[in-house]
Amino acid sequence: MYEGEYVALSCAQCVQAEGLDFDFTFAFQPIVDLDAGRVTAHEALVRGTAGESAGEILGRVTDANRYRFDQACRVKAVKTAVTLGLDCDLNINFYPNAVYRPELCIRTTLQAADTYGFPAERIVFEVTEAERIEDTQHLVDIIQCYRKLGFRTAIDDFGAGYAGLNLLAEYQPDYIKLDRQLIAGIDARPAKQAIARGIVQVCRDLGIGILAEGVETAEEFAWLRDAGIRLFQGYYFARPALGALPEVPPARYAG
Repeated sequence: MYEGEYVALSCAQCVQAEGLDFDFTFAFQPIVDLDAGRVTAHEALVRGTAGESAGEILGRVTDANRYRFDQACRVKAVKTAVTLGLDCDLNINFYPNAVYRPELCIRTTLQAADTYGFPAERIVFEVTEAERIEDTQHLVDIIQCYRKLGFRTAIDDFGAGYAGLNLLAEYQPDYIKLDRQLIAGIDARPAKQAIARGIVQVCRDLGIGILAEGVETAEEFAWLRDAGIRLFQGYYFARPALGALPEVPPARYAG
């Protein structure tokens, strides 16, 4: 079998989610931009079809089905976003350890964007820092490949996982998303404030955007806004909605 035939077969299997003995869907949560004064993206968050948590679904992902799950997630996220009429950016999480050859594995995503009529340049790939990265250079190669194709990238859960600032020394994503653990109660925690200010300065020096995720209170939002952060996500703005695009009251993100 020629490589092209193998890739075509693999893509068809991923679209059909063959090899998965469970189904899943997505909840969507908005990302707001203070400078734009509106929702500029939604993150697709995996859920069970009956509303089961992400943890319950991800707990069924194994080494044997990780590749198919990762690829099926991309396809279903794009399809669902189009069905819901998403007209802004779409943030999709991916497993770096499930990407064997980025130039081949990305074809399923490109095909889905073309099939469902979603602009590929609106897709932002998020890599969670909580997943152990076995080969940092492999991750860098993935990011570089995605950038050449016009995709943007973000590090999710920044500060909660295995890499931290060391990862930024190897590559600079378009965005980092500050972890909820750092943000919780930051308005009253000087130590957290000092760490956040340091990260903000580093990202400014490197030209990296910062998104505060998991913001739940007006006090957290006010402190982070005053610290110069302009992108936000969290319950304070809107909870994830299963199979829907929740709205954010404009007063919530008045800059």
